[in-house]
Amino acid sequence: MKKQRSKYRHISFTAHYTGYIWYKMGISHPVFATKKGKSLATLVDPVERLAEKYVGGSMRTTLKERHTMLDDHLKKLIEQYPNLQVLEIAAGLSPRGWWFRTHFPEIAYRELDLPDMAATKQEALNKIAPNSPEVMSVDLFTEEFQQIFKEFDENRPLVVISEGLINYFSKDLLQKLIQSIATYGKGFKSLHYLTDIYPEPVKNKLAKVIWSSSKLLKIMSRSAFSFHFTHPSEIQAFFNQAGFSQVNVIQPSNYFKHEQALPKPEEHLGDLVWMVDAILK
Repeated sequence: MKKQRSKYRHISFTAHYTGYIWYKMGISHPVFATKKGKSLATLVDPVERLAEKYVGGSMRTTLKERHTMLDDHLKKLIEQYPNLQVLEIAAGLSPRGWWFRTHFPEIAYRELDLPDMAATKQEALNKIAPNSPEVMSVDLFTEEFQQIFKEFDENRPLVVISEGLINYFSKDLLQKLIQSIATYGKGFKSLHYLTDIYPEPVKNKLAKVIWSSSKLLKIMSRSAFSFHFTHPSEIQAFFNQAGFSQVNVIQPSNYFKHEQALPKPEEHLGDLVWMVDAILK
């Protein structure tokens, strides 16, 4: 019986754009750079240049910031837990799984996405290595998501990671997703959920322009894309409510200035994207 197509499948078009941008930045493999991604990048390049000049940042600059922070933090967790397991949800055309399996072969790294994107990613991975692990495929908001956690060893620590995902959901749906991760991961020796998140751009002089752009993205992705939080403490409380006991919010202004992830400040520093490390103990 053929599975019903997910109503969230339209979000996947952004994976082509991000996959191509990461390739152009020199941090990805050519197989993850699609023609569709190149077309999207070419289309929005003039807007991106204007944003970088007048806003001080753009989609592609935040892509580099969030990707770097997530990768750096994952490397530190591997140092802490050499037998780490990783589940990347909505993996898209990110090079992360390929890169970490290549450089840290001792960890177990699996990727997950909706059926169409999972097939696209699998085809790309097989061009690099025919024995690449299967890209798993489920809708995150179905009971099938729970079964994915059974693919991992509960006696080993697990990291769930997502990038460029959670702003596409309504606040209620986002709470459901985070609660699911906390519930399904409670039996593991240790559980971290690493994700990026876009806060309300209230500190930016062109906040209204950014808000207008987000409305366009909402229409194009047929999603509930929105900025849900203004202060780090709001994110903390939200993740606490979902079941996570410790929540660290890391902002690029702190991270890149000091070259390390510092304790979260209590205010919005003006960055367009933040990173969250939510821990279940």
